[in-house]
Amino acid sequence: MNITKTKLEGVLVFEPIVLSDNRGWFMESYSKKVLSEYGFLIDFEQYNHSYSKKAGTLRGLHFQKLPKAQTKLVRCTKGEILDITVDIRIGSPTYKQWVGIKLSEKNKKQVFIPKGFAHGFITLVDNTEVQYKVDEAYYGRYDRSIRFDDSEFNISWGRDNPILSEKDKNAPSLSDCGANFTYEQR
Repeated sequence: MNITKTKLEGVLVFEPIVLSDNRGWFMESYSKKVLSEYGFLIDFEQYNHSYSKKAGTLRGLHFQKLPKAQTKLVRCTKGEILDITVDIRIGSPTYKQWVGIKLSEKNKKQVFIPKGFAHGFITLVDNTEVQYKVDEAYYGRYDRSIRFDDSEFNISWGRDNPILSEKDKNAPSLSDCGANFTYEQR
């Protein structure tokens, strides 16, 4: 597995080595050993799977605040997405900065997102499926959203009028979302 660091400390892109033959292909999609070599000891507790019918469906920006924050390992298993991760750790050298990575069923890349980051994605084609592992269960009490178009971030989603849930349409700005991460906590 090839691992690439991003400009956001701890956010990694995994690109598997795909072994193909006349039957199809095989790849290692997760390795606890490899993550531990990067200093992460993760036990994933919950696996999530989303389906979006239409291109331009935007899900995010989401996170769970402390003490129930989640580390995520995200992959697109059907279709293609632009996956966005935003640093919301107060005091971080990259606070309010973001990275966008195209994930698809073809490139098989994954994004590893530690606690302290908001996450979202927009579908680039119809009938897209995204699967991700998290190391903490869902707790509605700690679940938070930030406006996808918050001017604090200036994210280039590539689409002016995305398809949004009511939750995401009404999400607050960063300053009002209740994020409680600091850089020292990592």
